[in-house]
Amino acid sequence: MPIVKYERMRSLLVPAGVNILLGIPGIVPFFLVWYFLSNGPLAAIGWTQQDPNENDGMLLWLVIVVPVLGIFALVWGLVNAWLSRRTPVGKAGYWLVCAAAVLVPYCVAIGLL
Repeated sequence: MPIVKYERMRSLLVPAGVNILLGIPGIVPFFLVWYFLSNGPLAAIGWTQQDPNENDGMLLWLVIVVPVLGIFALVWGLVNAWLSRRTPVGKAGYWLVCAAAVLVPYCVAIGLL
């Protein structure tokens, strides 16, 4: 019985690797989301401090963040929907591993890992 479990875990290596590679260009949208949140809503409630040079307003950032994040989310979702049909594991475990794997390059870039 444990052999089957290890084979299922091993089958997640390809989707995890693909999501780590998708996370490399994903650094840009993740940073843009953090920058928008830290200078907008989180600064308004006092959780972060707004950048003193940020005086253009938030509409400009929304115009930049929404298309970049939308394109990345579309590509990420389509690739993972295609891979999930070919991976013999549970869907909840698959999406959890993929969501964590796509964040690895960003966490490495900002020094969390």
